[in-house]
Amino acid sequence: MDGKALIIGSVMAIIASSASAQTPPSLAEEAAYQGLHAAAAKGDVAMARRLIAAGVKLESRDGNRRTPLHVAAFKSHEPIVRMLSKAGADMNALDGDAYDVVTIAAVANDTGMLRLALSLQGSPKNITSPYDGTALIAAAHLGHVDVVLQLIGAGAPLDHVNNLGWTALIEAVILGDGGLRHTRIVAALIKAGADASIADRQGVSPLAHARAKGYDAIIAVLERAK
Repeated sequence: MDGKALIIGSVMAIIASSASAQTPPSLAEEAAYQGLHAAAAKGDVAMARRLIAAGVKLESRDGNRRTPLHVAAFKSHEPIVRMLSKAGADMNALDGDAYDVVTIAAVANDTGMLRLALSLQGSPKNITSPYDGTALIAAAHLGHVDVVLQLIGAGAPLDHVNNLGWTALIEAVILGDGGLRHTRIVAALIKAGADASIADRQGVSPLAHARAKGYDAIIAVLERAK
């Protein structure tokens, strides 16, 4: 293995093992929560309603700078998310790991939460994660087909390049498994207009990466896009 391949392989292993480095509340954190954070973690709509009516701070932060809205998204409590948004909570706030509600839902493959977040003005264009990526890049990497389709439909940027030098298309190839899910994602990105000519920092295109990995189905999709 040459030096370039070794570097790329090391980065891929780090990203794949971290699932984009999200940090949901731990059980200990949930047990210690009070107020609106506690209501969000429990999915306690009545408690949340009382606290909101009493004027609690919607943007209070826990130890990882999660707002109650982030906690509700991690726990997939849609009624709390809807209530907090209606009360004025920032749908595009970032937690301490630079994740918003849209990206939290995208990484979790939580299509219901994603649909709700987008309907409440959560933006698919936010720059999120320690990698300065997007929800679309994360979903493409993880093989979440329905999430990718939702994000494309909502106007997510197709050709954003993260701080690793990778687009959603590149990540779908080099961090994917070459199977049906990642092939469908590559096809969806190409159909939506993603630029298959954008290469990584080493000048390697998505097609060249697919050829190097022997991903025949993805190769066929990318060759048709030339």
